Amino acid sequence: MTTQSTARVYVGTYAKYNNGSLQGAWIDLEDFTDKDAFLQACAELHADESDPEFMFQDHEGIPSGMISESSISDDVWEWLEMDDDDRELLALYRAEIDSDGTLEQAQEAFAGTADSEAAFAEQTAEDCGEIPKDLPSWIVIDWEASWNSGLRYDYSTARSEDGTLYFFRNI
Repeated sequence: MTTQSTARVYVGTYAKYNNGSLQGAWIDLEDFTDKDAFLQACAELHADESDPEFMFQDHEGIPSGMISESSISDDVWEWLEMDDDDRELLALYRAEIDSDGTLEQAQEAFAGTADSEAAFAEQTAEDCGEIPKDLPSWIVIDWEASWNSGLRYDYSTARSEDGTLYFFRNI
C-alpha cells in the first residue's frame, strides 16, 4: 500500500454493477472534511438513481480495514489528518499486526526500524547495555543468530515500500 499517494476511492453503485456497468468515478477523500460531505458527493455523482447503494469498487492510499466494498470507516478522516510518518506507521501496523489497530496501539508497540533483523538485534543489545563499550574488535557476534534464537519471538515485523523493516513489540 502506498501511504504517500492521495487517498481516493472508486465509487459505483450496486444497481449499476448488477446491470453490468462499472460506471462511477474516483473521488479524492482529501477533498472532504468528513464522511457526510463525502457521501453527499457520492449521491451527486449517482444522482441518476433515486436511492443509490454505493459500492466502493477500488481504493488506494487508505490502510487495510478502513474501507470495504460497502462501507467506509469514520477513521479515514482521522487518517487524513495524520502526518506521513504516522500514516506509514499505522498502515504497516494494520497490514501486518492488527487490522483494526489504532495509531496509539501502533505507537505503543513500535520498537524502531532497521535494515535487517540482525541490525535490529545489534542495536537492541547496544541500547540495553548488553554489549560492553570496550569489547575487543576480534570478538564477532552472529547478530542474525541472536535474532533467530530469541528476539524474533518478542517482535513482529513489517517492511515498508523502501525496504525498511519496522519492529513492533508483541504485547
